[in-house]
Amino acid sequence: MKKFLNEFKEFAVKGNAIDMAIGVVIGAAFGKVVTAIIDIFLTPLMEALPKMENGGTGFVGSLVAFCGVLVEFILTALVLFLIVKAINKAKGMKKKEVKPAAPTTKKCPHCMSEIDIKATRCPHCTSELK
Repeated sequence: MKKFLNEFKEFAVKGNAIDMAIGVVIGAAFGKVVTAIIDIFLTPLMEALPKMENGGTGFVGSLVAFCGVLVEFILTALVLFLIVKAINKAKGMKKKEVKPAAPTTKKCPHCMSEIDIKATRCPHCTSELK
């Protein structure tokens, strides 16, 4: 049981699970904001369009609902894309490229043995190096 709990703790603390949880919470909160904006601003504008004959609002009401959902989806997707892009950029800034260490040995062109980089003569075959 202890091993299971340790594995679960390792999984939950990993960045992917935490990133996903943050994304879900931010997405839900932002969805509410976009819905409020649509209800407050977009819906009254769409309902101000001329009504259908005989006072019917079926088509216009459906059009308003569809446009609201479409705008909500596009805005949510756009903002989440920008958030993920910013997070990925921030993660990339933390990682510094590790430059490979300067070589400390070289190969003798005559006997192909490893020798010190500063050597002028091979200790194995005694040939001169440039």
